[in-house]
Amino acid sequence: MSQVTNGYLDTVVDSVKGMDGIRLRDFPSFIRTTDQKDTMINFIIQECDALHKAKALILNTFEELEHDVLEAMSAALFPVKIYPVGPLHLMMNNHIHDKTLEPLKTSLWKEEPECIEWLDKKEPNSVVYVNFGSITVVTAQQLTEFAWGLANSKIPFLWIIRPDIVAGETAMLPPEFLSETKDRSMMVSWCPQEEVLGHPAVGGFLTHSGWNSTLESISGGIPVVCWPFFAEQQTNCRFSCVEWGVGMEIDNDVKRDEVEILVREMMSGGEKGEKMKIRVSEWREKAEVAAGVGGSSQLNLEELIHEVLLK
Repeated sequence: MSQVTNGYLDTVVDSVKGMDGIRLRDFPSFIRTTDQKDTMINFIIQECDALHKAKALILNTFEELEHDVLEAMSAALFPVKIYPVGPLHLMMNNHIHDKTLEPLKTSLWKEEPECIEWLDKKEPNSVVYVNFGSITVVTAQQLTEFAWGLANSKIPFLWIIRPDIVAGETAMLPPEFLSETKDRSMMVSWCPQEEVLGHPAVGGFLTHSGWNSTLESISGGIPVVCWPFFAEQQTNCRFSCVEWGVGMEIDNDVKRDEVEILVREMMSGGEKGEKMKIRVSEWREKAEVAAGVGGSSQLNLEELIHEVLLK
């Protein structure tokens, strides 16, 4: 376990094509195992071997966002064709206009739309949105550190707190925190995230860096503070913070002072925060072009349909 804290995970791995400068800590958590019998790593190996038997590989991304990775994968998998057709939520919004599909939801939790009404009353770019996803769990101490970091930042916030977010316990916040933030906060168990990230009142996102959240924040033009938990979230965080320039990372051993500093930097016009806003606005435009009529993702989808699915 000393390798977790002695700097070993900062070792740069220079043999991964398309991912220059990636460190051991940036690999998905299920790959960073020393157990050769680990179920997840063996599943990944099995699926990678099976890719060469596929007719096509369909990815929820767009060409400009992950150009180097996509080129490396295309070379490695040839002649299997790769089709980046994302961001999927933008593709659906732009190209599917069937009103009967609107009630369909992919959310694992019941949404509380009253948070949108709360956002409607806030100034533009004034609210930080906090959501660690549908399955991430935290300790009671981590929850408390995040809570006081948000409180001390003095920034209005919308915080999604699932009933099961604290491992093995009910999520309980300090009464003093609730009293301190009652006039500038809203806490609900779930929300329509795409709508929240597209709301003019939201100016930043404290996130676990899940892939859907990553794409939705880029598409919404919202900079991020990342606290990756597991799976590929560490890799998404690396790309958000280093490759795309749209985020900052909170240490895994979260402390309230760091939460306060990074949230303020993102929301209150700090030099780093302003650069992130510029970069994410640029990426937002590129995502809209890719998913628009004649964009790379729309053309890739058309080719996928005609060259693979209809043959």
